[in-house]
Amino acid sequence: MEKLAHYLPEELISFLLVTLFSLLIGLSQRKISLQREGSSMLFGTDRTFTFIGILGYILYILDPIHLRLFIGGGLILGALFTAHYFVKQNKFDVFGVTTIIIALITYCIGPIVLTQPSWFYILIIVTVLLLSELKHTFTEIAQRMQNDEMITLAKFLAISGIILPILPDTDIIPGVNLTPYTIWLATVVVSGISYLSYLLKRYVFKDSGIIVSSIIGGLYSSTATISILARKSKTDSERFAHEYVSGMLLAVSMMFLRFLILIFIFSRALFLAVYPYLLLMSFATAAIAWFINSKRPVKKGDGELAEEEEASNPLEFKVALIFAALFVVFTLLTHYTLVYSGTSGLNLLSVISGFSDITPFILNLVQGTDNLGIKIVAACSMQAMASNIFINMCYAFFFSGRGKNKKLTRWIFIGFGGALMVTISLLLLFYLLS
Repeated sequence: MEKLAHYLPEELISFLLVTLFSLLIGLSQRKISLQREGSSMLFGTDRTFTFIGILGYILYILDPIHLRLFIGGGLILGALFTAHYFVKQNKFDVFGVTTIIIALITYCIGPIVLTQPSWFYILIIVTVLLLSELKHTFTEIAQRMQNDEMITLAKFLAISGIILPILPDTDIIPGVNLTPYTIWLATVVVSGISYLSYLLKRYVFKDSGIIVSSIIGGLYSSTATISILARKSKTDSERFAHEYVSGMLLAVSMMFLRFLILIFIFSRALFLAVYPYLLLMSFATAAIAWFINSKRPVKKGDGELAEEEEASNPLEFKVALIFAALFVVFTLLTHYTLVYSGTSGLNLLSVISGFSDITPFILNLVQGTDNLGIKIVAACSMQAMASNIFINMCYAFFFSGRGKNKKLTRWIFIGFGGALMVTISLLLLFYLLS
């Protein structure tokens, strides 16, 4: 834009921008009017909106200091819009004012282009165009919302924007690196990732199949996703075993990426030390999943996950409290294990932690990187992941019918066994290179 100003007058560029933006808004309104049966309810479309934008631009530049002409023009337009609204209300029984508000925004485009940076007025135009086009999308989202959806959002805003800032950052127990702030910070971060995956599944990929659902579910909880897939596979045909097992492994693959994101948030030094290994674990597990899925005998459109997953909301307040409690428990266990058993005891604890939710344990280790050392934290974190893969394999076997589906069972042991071997091999490589 600055280079163009060297060749063209600034007033011409501003006028062309105002005309173009007003025309775009007008075209979007014409498209909307063509989609409606009652298009006569609109007071104008492309040309009308273009003239409104030009009018605002002219009246502004004629009196840029006192703005009497611009204000007067706005009042006249407001009177016309008011008259149009009452006619529309009485004749068509329609009460919407969206088009009128968009017209008033169009009237203000001239002053915005002249006084604001380019990124700002382009942002306004993009926002207006998107919100105009997404009316039906918002309607569908509202219809899919559960009764307590907004309450859930309010809970997340409360735990992240109200509770977290007021918590003290002082040790609860002398000598133990445990503060109310660190406990709740870990809770907020994990809850945020879980809530994002829930929103993606419910509103963005609502018609997704097993593969996409597994990827998104792995961001929330690989164990929960694997359990749901295993239970659903028990009632489905044996020929779809490859699809279910590949979905389970993709959830494991996303588990590595989820922990990589968490480590990046809490410790950049640890992230630099472990990201090659976690990325290789994730890619290798995804490759195993792709290999198993490619062996399926027939093609089938991905099914959907069970309704219990779609209906479950990962941000219930009791879930946050349970996570906070687990975080405190693992913090105390880690501290006293180091005091009485040293690093050998911590290695054993990392393996045992895989039998439950390993997120609190790993987050506790990550936040104590400065005291424990990068090598110890990285090794124990990967040991906990390896242990959790083994437990997930047991869950997959148990919930899928405990061997009744022989093909499914065979691929479960092949897939999870391969993922476990890759994880252990990379863990040994880390020990050798560190």
